[in-house]
Amino acid sequence: MVEESAAIEHKAYARIGLLGNPSDVYNGHTISFSVANFWATVLLQPSDDLLIKPHPNHDFVLFSSLHHLVNRLQTEGYYGGVRLLMAISKIFYNHCKQNQIQLHTRNFTLSYDTNIPRQTGLSGSSAIVTAALNCFLDFYNVRHLIKVEIRPQLVLNAEQELGIVAGLQDRVAQIYGGLVYMDFSKERMDKLGHGIYTPMDISLLPPLYLIYAENPSDSGKVHSTVRQRWLDGDKFIMSSMIKVADLALEGRTAILEKDYAKLAQLMNLNFDLRRSMFGDAALGDLNIEMVEVARRIGAASKFTGSGGAVVVYCPGGSSQVKLLEDACEKAGFVIQPVQVAPSRLTEEDLMTQS
Repeated sequence: MVEESAAIEHKAYARIGLLGNPSDVYNGHTISFSVANFWATVLLQPSDDLLIKPHPNHDFVLFSSLHHLVNRLQTEGYYGGVRLLMAISKIFYNHCKQNQIQLHTRNFTLSYDTNIPRQTGLSGSSAIVTAALNCFLDFYNVRHLIKVEIRPQLVLNAEQELGIVAGLQDRVAQIYGGLVYMDFSKERMDKLGHGIYTPMDISLLPPLYLIYAENPSDSGKVHSTVRQRWLDGDKFIMSSMIKVADLALEGRTAILEKDYAKLAQLMNLNFDLRRSMFGDAALGDLNIEMVEVARRIGAASKFTGSGGAVVVYCPGGSSQVKLLEDACEKAGFVIQPVQVAPSRLTEEDLMTQS
């Protein structure tokens, strides 16, 4: 029997895309940060057999009636976190095998928990996968053998294994933690196999607020038509996506100079460009209303990801924040101050960087 004292637990935070999203999927640039308001944890406990434990709420399989089952599927969907843990297990194993990284043969039990609201564009799925990957790195003692720059790709590969449509920026923010500027330009990706990820000082950010709906739309469906149009060489989509990517470049300078008026302008433009590309039908009335609630009181706002939540900056200070809180209460939205999580990279992680 393996002693339970050797248990390993890791936490990964939710993510907010501040500028440039969704250009990470289109060889662009983004600025994102991890959010301490919400997180996922994965616990790895050495065991005789390999076991992935279902979560009592998110992997629910016991129902009181057929009505209960159907209602659950309509509100929560078919899948919990077990499939995510299985997918990253496979991706991690295959990566190590392909790169001649030797793994010991001891077994483990994996379990997870999360408080990240579902379908809010806060990267709840990738948080679970990221936390699990960190558990594997320590359990197998291979953290020094897998460069930190390629870990986001492993997380993305696990989600793509399950048909989840996403880009790298969420996974970069969750692997690195803190505030990160990301360059996904084609020449970088082709040459290195990953982007250039530059951590920034989180104290440079102004106070930000998170608004989300308790019954959001599915954030995973927003990319579909735009992606195909981009692949087909649609000039409007391609030129618009370049403009979105440029917002992150301008935003990096604005943040470094603490030019928050410029940051507000860029945040608003980011959403406006997204709206022009995707159209209102794809974005959804509820998602658009979250943005408009903030704009009606003079605040800057944009999606945190691809729908379900928005990030807001109030240039008018506390009095404007109060107006925002009142407007959100009236509209039925949840609002809370953003808590930016600091970088979670260890010295050993930093030593693996190129």
